[in-house]
Amino acid sequence: MFSGIVEEMATVVAINKSQENIDLTLRCSFTQELKIDQSIAHNGVCLTVVKLDGSDYTVTAMKETLDRSNLGLLQVGDKVNVERSMKMNGRLDGHIVQGHVDEVAQCVAMEDADGSTYFTFEYKLDKEMARKGYFTVDKGSVTVNGVSLTVCEPTQNTFKVAIIPYTRENTNFRDIQVGSIVNLEFDILGKYIARMQSLT
Repeated sequence: MFSGIVEEMATVVAINKSQENIDLTLRCSFTQELKIDQSIAHNGVCLTVVKLDGSDYTVTAMKETLDRSNLGLLQVGDKVNVERSMKMNGRLDGHIVQGHVDEVAQCVAMEDADGSTYFTFEYKLDKEMARKGYFTVDKGSVTVNGVSLTVCEPTQNTFKVAIIPYTRENTNFRDIQVGSIVNLEFDILGKYIARMQSLT
């Protein structure tokens, strides 16, 4: 379980394909604190540490993960938003994030907001998935590349988020441009409510 508060950006230092899986080796400041089997969110995707080597650690992404996320697009040198799992005695500064990316979206617009930036994202319109809670609501929560954000001006398949300078400088939002592909995780509360309604 995560909160969507990114700790830092890890750097991809190696990518190795093993059948349908991809092993990603990354470097970050807290590698020495990690252990095998630990869960870390990478651009919002929960992956398990499988190898430690000095300042580097390795995680494995399987085909299902690659199909639903932007991890398969990563290249050596890319920056990845990383977050270790929540401590039960900590504050929930973002919202409840599972690390289970639902789908990808594309950045279709960027607008200056007097110092901050509005990013507009578009995702595939699927009315059946929307009935199951895969949608955004105004002032609701959404996770974009592992970052907990508040939704503005949602439509059937687009929404805006406002990114303050600190977030843009300290996450890979600094690299997002029109056309960039990002990972989305819709709010789990909406999914549960939709599920309950379908059973009544």
